[in-house]
Amino acid sequence: METVLIKTLQLLCCLSLLVVLHEGGHFGFAKLFGVKVEKFFMFFDYKFKLFSTKSKWFTRLFPRFKNNETEYGIGWIPLGGYVKIAGMIDESMDTEQMKQPAQPDEFRSKPVWQRFFIMFGGVLMNLITAWVIYSLVLLAWGRDYIPMTSIEKGFQYNEQARSIGFQNGDIPISADGKEIAEFSLGPVIRTISNASTVTVLRNGEEVELQMPEDGLSMLQMMQAQPQFLTPLAGSVIDSVAPNSAADKAGIKAGMKLIAVNGKDIYTWGDFDNEVTLRRQDVLASPDCTAADSLHWRTLNVVVASADMSRTDTLSLQLDEQYMMGVTRHIPDYKLEHLDYNLATCIPAGLNYGWKMLKNYVGDLKYVASAEGAKSVGSFITIGNIFPATWDWQQFWMLTALISIVLAVMNILPIPGLDGGHIVLLFYEGITGHQPSDKAMEWIERIGIFILIALMLLAFSNDFRNYILPLFF
Repeated sequence: METVLIKTLQLLCCLSLLVVLHEGGHFGFAKLFGVKVEKFFMFFDYKFKLFSTKSKWFTRLFPRFKNNETEYGIGWIPLGGYVKIAGMIDESMDTEQMKQPAQPDEFRSKPVWQRFFIMFGGVLMNLITAWVIYSLVLLAWGRDYIPMTSIEKGFQYNEQARSIGFQNGDIPISADGKEIAEFSLGPVIRTISNASTVTVLRNGEEVELQMPEDGLSMLQMMQAQPQFLTPLAGSVIDSVAPNSAADKAGIKAGMKLIAVNGKDIYTWGDFDNEVTLRRQDVLASPDCTAADSLHWRTLNVVVASADMSRTDTLSLQLDEQYMMGVTRHIPDYKLEHLDYNLATCIPAGLNYGWKMLKNYVGDLKYVASAEGAKSVGSFITIGNIFPATWDWQQFWMLTALISIVLAVMNILPIPGLDGGHIVLLFYEGITGHQPSDKAMEWIERIGIFILIALMLLAFSNDFRNYILPLFF
């Protein structure tokens, strides 16, 4: 329960900050160009408001807000936020105002270039926010990384990787001639998936491997079990989660797995191979019952004590996700640390943010695939990426990443989003004609329908991935 609370608190803090800053971007440019802003709300206030500067009690306490043209407030539906800008059709669908003659302080009365900046302001603010956060994180904590050369024993590869030509012990050192200097699982897999050739260090010699002509799917590589590559490391348990499958079986931190169902285990990759084979057997059987699933999730494991002086055979029942509930001990690879000052953190933060933006935009192509659609998630998915304990460095790094995600999602040319409005402004700038109010109403309705469909997809994925397993 405590973990859920901490994750939820981090999610609310992150989204509240980013929503206010995003809408503040629209608000700031609107005020800069003399456009009236009627409402500025964090979260949506359909039929009900949690807080409003126009409420009677608030105006009694602060009379100067009574005649303020902008109503500031907090809605009850935590799906984003909005600013209601006079003279435009937006998600509020206020068409009555559009029937009146245009006023000088309305959105529709301003030139196209000013309206463009008003609509782009939210995305721009999200990108600036990410840049500032990355820069300040580098200034405050610096950056730790694992040099690829410090993983001296190399990596263990799954069946897909071995079919391409990788061998256990290989160390990827370059892709298409560009050095792979650091090890971080996601970036290394992304680099390999986009490469035509990968050079590995094998027994002290460089070997060049040709990647498949049709490329590799990064999504499949990331979701693969066992993983495409993992550092060769003994199957030593670093910690055990309370009430997990491992805890109930009597497994303790420091123990080493040495056999599973009679098969010798030397590395975590060996263990993953065994579990993956059993899970595939279940998935391949359409008539699999709950009893069958329980049978395949039950393992007889042999564990050795930390000093290897004693062994025990235990019965281990994996959970429904085929997880045992342990963190794996990773060898103490040599960490390099970089410190930054005020002059160096700013370009480094910009460079890091640009790299994250490029990676996210490049990964969007996977959303259109069947597997990618299954990975679309709502607030539960987003909340689960936050750590179970409060870590300020992790919180700010994830907040910066989510800020980039919000920027990219909002610039997509979907009616109702900022990108949809910007496309219409480009149309107007080229043709010299604005779409009619009736056309704008229908475009907005279509956009709302698309967004609701995406939200339903995200919520259904979260329900399937996180809620159903609690009952079955």
